Amino acid sequence: MKDKKKKDDIEIKEETPNEEIEEIIEDIKEEESEVDLLKKEVEKLKNDYARAYADTENLKKRLNQEAEQTRKYRIQSFAMEILPTIDNLERALAQEVPEDAKGFYDGIKIIYDQLINALKNEGVKEIEALDKEFDPNYHQALMLEKVEDKKPGIVLEVLQKGYLLKDRILRPAMVKVSE
Repeated sequence: MKDKKKKDDIEIKEETPNEEIEEIIEDIKEEESEVDLLKKEVEKLKNDYARAYADTENLKKRLNQEAEQTRKYRIQSFAMEILPTIDNLERALAQEVPEDAKGFYDGIKIIYDQLINALKNEGVKEIEALDKEFDPNYHQALMLEKVEDKKPGIVLEVLQKGYLLKDRILRPAMVKVSE
C-alpha cells in the first residue's frame, strides 16, 4: 500500500482501516468506562443525599415529638411533689372541727380548692375508683375483703387517691377490693 498520496499538493496519510477503527473503539471503551464510573458515583451521591435527607427529617420529627412531650408533661415533677401536701390537706379537712375553729377550717378548704383547681387546669385529675371495677392499670390493691352484697373485683374503699396527668398515671389509687 501506499504510505502517502499526493493530491493537489496535499499529503494524505493512509493508515490501515483496522488500526484506525481499533483506536476509535479503544477511545470509545475508555470513555464509556469513565461515563459508567461517573454514573455510579452520581447514583451513590444521590443515594447518600437521600439518606442524609431522611435522617434529617427523622431527627426533626423526633425532636418535635420530644419537645411536645416535654410541654405536655412539664408539670409532672411538681404535681408529684404536691400530691402528699394535698393528701395532708384532705386528712385535715376530714377531721371534725369545733365551732370556734370553723374559720380556720374554711381557710384550709379554700387553699385546698385552689390547689385542686390549679392542678386541674394543668391536666391533673383524680382517678375515680370507689365502687368501680378494679383495674390494675389505675388501682393498686392493698387489701381484699369479702363482702356478700358486692361482686368480686369492686373497689370498696379508696385508701389513697390516685391521679392522672392527661393520659399518664402520676400515682395509682391505693384501694381495698372485694373478693
